[in-house]
Amino acid sequence: MLQASMAATVFHFGLWSNVRVKAKRLFFASGVRELRACRWREGSTLTSSAARRMFIEFFKERHGHRVVPSAPVRPRGDPSLLFVNAGMNQFKPIFLGTVDPRSEMARYRRVVNSQKCVRAGGKHNDLDDVGRDVYHHTFFEMLGNWSFGDYFKEEACAMAWQLLTGSYGIPRDRLYVSYFGGDRTLGLEADEETREIWLNIGVQPNRILPFGMKDNFWEMGETGPCGPCTEIHYDHVGGRDVAHLVNSDSSDVVEIWNLVFMQYSREADGSLRALHQHSVDTGMGLERLVAVLQGKRSNYDTDLFTPLFSAIQQHFRCPEYRGQTGVADKSKVDMAYRVIADHIRALTVCIADGVYPGMSGAQLVLRHILRRAVRFSTEVLKSTPGSLSKLVPTVVHILGDTYPEVLKETDRIMDIINDNEAQFLSSLKQGRRVIDRTLQNMNGSTVFPGSVAWSLHCHLGFPLDLLRLMVEEKGVAMDTEALDRLALENKKVRAQTQASEHDSCVDLDVKVLPELQGLGITYTNDLPKYQYSLGQDGRYVFLPCHATIQALICGQGLVPEVEKGQRCGVIFDKTCFYTEQGGQDHDQGYFTQEILPDVLFPVEQVHLVGGYVVHQVTATERLKRGDQVQLFLDEGQRLACMVKHTATHILNHCLRQLLGDGVEQRGSHVSADHLRFDFSVKRSLSIQQLQEIEKMIRDIIEGNEPVYIEELPLKVAKGIPGLRTVDEVYPDPARVVSVGVPIADLLKGHNNKPASVELCCGTHLLMTGEIQDFVVVSERQIAKGVSRIVAVTGAQAKEAREAGRVLECEVDSLRVRLTAASPSLPGIHRLSKEAGLLIDAVENTAIPQWQRRELSNQLKSLQRSSNTMIRKLEIAEAAKKVQSLLKKHTNRSLVVDTVDTDSISVVMKTVNQYSDQAPGVMVMLLSHQESGKVLCACQVPKGFSAFSANDWALAVCAHLGGNAGGSDTVAKGTGSAVDIAEAIQWARNFAEGRMQQR
Repeated sequence: MLQASMAATVFHFGLWSNVRVKAKRLFFASGVRELRACRWREGSTLTSSAARRMFIEFFKERHGHRVVPSAPVRPRGDPSLLFVNAGMNQFKPIFLGTVDPRSEMARYRRVVNSQKCVRAGGKHNDLDDVGRDVYHHTFFEMLGNWSFGDYFKEEACAMAWQLLTGSYGIPRDRLYVSYFGGDRTLGLEADEETREIWLNIGVQPNRILPFGMKDNFWEMGETGPCGPCTEIHYDHVGGRDVAHLVNSDSSDVVEIWNLVFMQYSREADGSLRALHQHSVDTGMGLERLVAVLQGKRSNYDTDLFTPLFSAIQQHFRCPEYRGQTGVADKSKVDMAYRVIADHIRALTVCIADGVYPGMSGAQLVLRHILRRAVRFSTEVLKSTPGSLSKLVPTVVHILGDTYPEVLKETDRIMDIINDNEAQFLSSLKQGRRVIDRTLQNMNGSTVFPGSVAWSLHCHLGFPLDLLRLMVEEKGVAMDTEALDRLALENKKVRAQTQASEHDSCVDLDVKVLPELQGLGITYTNDLPKYQYSLGQDGRYVFLPCHATIQALICGQGLVPEVEKGQRCGVIFDKTCFYTEQGGQDHDQGYFTQEILPDVLFPVEQVHLVGGYVVHQVTATERLKRGDQVQLFLDEGQRLACMVKHTATHILNHCLRQLLGDGVEQRGSHVSADHLRFDFSVKRSLSIQQLQEIEKMIRDIIEGNEPVYIEELPLKVAKGIPGLRTVDEVYPDPARVVSVGVPIADLLKGHNNKPASVELCCGTHLLMTGEIQDFVVVSERQIAKGVSRIVAVTGAQAKEAREAGRVLECEVDSLRVRLTAASPSLPGIHRLSKEAGLLIDAVENTAIPQWQRRELSNQLKSLQRSSNTMIRKLEIAEAAKKVQSLLKKHTNRSLVVDTVDTDSISVVMKTVNQYSDQAPGVMVMLLSHQESGKVLCACQVPKGFSAFSANDWALAVCAHLGGNAGGSDTVAKGTGSAVDIAEAIQWARNFAEGRMQQR
């Protein structure tokens, strides 16, 4: 396919003369109209809204493009992207040919829009550059026009030049263009066609510059649509020749428009596959365009940002913005303005589109963006808490008319930013002290310790890029080598099973239990782990815990103190950390010494051994028995575990309600990411049962029912009607967890509805609404009579539903195309292959399990139908070929000939049918492909002794540099040949020679 595409490109080169005529006609005809229009001139007051509107109207009114709205920044069911990073993302199904033929998108030919984009994380990541210069952004608006199998290179270039030099009136002598200079390793030639187009439009040769894959071959992600591109660059100074500054990260010469010619799809193995049609995908950043149109050297000096700068100065009461960069911006105030203005736009748009700061994927990236903004606002501009969210209304004012979705979410966006800011400020304060103290103790070293940076990253949630920035501002470099090593070690540790880690700790601690008891050290009071509440604002409040070190375990026994760098177990008199038990992961977090509060001791593991809670740490400073400490939980991880644990109880209850009292729990595990629940059942749940389970659980979530928790004497607790227990030893008194019904009512027998009631030592929510959503993403039998459910909650559940909807649309699209498909063998083959790919996608994507089974059944049915159609078409095609061959080879005992097909199955069926209609004939058929490949099949009569079919096929295919296999009567194989006539003659000579030897 790639060769065919390259051949098409060569064909285009032969049409340069036509291109020249077309481009000139298109450009000059439209150019006359443009010159009559009101055009911008440098220094005008054209607003960003007007610039955006002019772009849309130019393609809509003058070139017949359809206006489509911006997609949300969260990709629609596309796991290859963290965010929508280009205007073309929503049109990916069109480029790949997978668009639902019944959808509106299937009718798109020419479209135009302004798309919200985020480039932070993933292949396109501008986060580190934001603030340092005056033209990078995490969030930006991408103006774009697209052609889907309609116009191509010459029209796209001409339209772009018309708009820039005509409608916008940008001086031509300020513009440079680049084009793809080729890549030998991929076998891609230079795009001389595009160069010729620009020459004929009138661009001077010295302003048309070739660049390689990095600059002029555009790819959406690691996989997906891609192709060569041509870019238009603007010189803010003018009156000079600065071709050497193009693509050199100069703030004076910047790219403003990228025209991508979508010709290929990047596959998972790195290869390029030619797309089914050529398309055009252009993207022009509104921010950079407006800077040009308003005569500004900086994107941040335009009306997209100046209202934000005014709001920052008003709310933060900081020095005014001066527009300085680099060494001139010594105080970093101007950099802070740019970071905050950019990041608050990204946060506002992302949260409005359903992406929230979190712990993985796009959510983790957004968390980094928010924390970076908080750090600059508090550390550099000295703002007060809550100031950042006050900028949201200004963003809404600037963008709301174009993107009305942000108008609806203003209050919620502000609340989310405030919550996350408050959480980070606490960590930031502690982290800054750690950094300052570390710098003081470096004794003149210019390399910041990687171990300290890694601790801050893992245990306080500091983004590594933020840490690098903070230490670089102190004139110190980060020890990246140590960071990489620690990241690798951490990956290895996480790969180990938790069971082996637990056993290691238990073996060590059991040896010192008698010694602990002999010293009179009391058991750890871990009741503080349950000391949390719901504040008036609905957020969970976890209280810090003050404690005393009772014992230190190092090596094979107790020690009075441990030195910095030693790994040890720490036992406190009390702790707020939850130990791994009841199927719930242990808590994460750290503790500090009261005499040295800026030193973090990250807690690596927490285990309960013989009544003592052992906190495994690697000492970051000296520790000794009797030290006073304060313990801090990772509140996000704890809350996520609470969500999953309460959801597990509800799942257990609903399974029993649906399937009967015979359902018994056989195991469970709760982590921050997912919950796993094993239970007794004769067979896997049906699609209807899975749907009903989810509905029952969502009803309880939506009811926001209270969760009642109380300690009762074990005997009393076990007398509660409907109580669920598992086969384990319970403490006395026992902790009872009831969802929706007060425990007092349960004891009195006043409960009028079935309720989830269990004995449980885990940590739970106080209201079920915090679960938000629930989706079973996997359900399968792991042993006879035991099934395992894996489920997700909250945002992960919503993402699973969205992914399921996307796959459902793709399956529906395949069904329609297969039903409406003309009886073409190549076409049915393609649809059958697509069914196979969709089966893999359905099996390996996190979607509702009931939907997975529905879609799998549908796809298997479609695949069976397509295979039946293929078989019938192949038999019919073979029958036609046999009739032609029979007429050609009447009364011959040896037939060697060619057939025209690209299917070895057709070759085989033709050989079989020929032998059926001409018994006793030795027949070999070859099919010669355009690539030079040869398909071979043969058959000899049963009992024929001169040679076997396998011998014949092996000899011929070996002669052709290939291989073959089969039986005495039937065989097939492949090879390659330039001259098929020579191959036929060789095969005939082989057979005749063997028969003569007989």
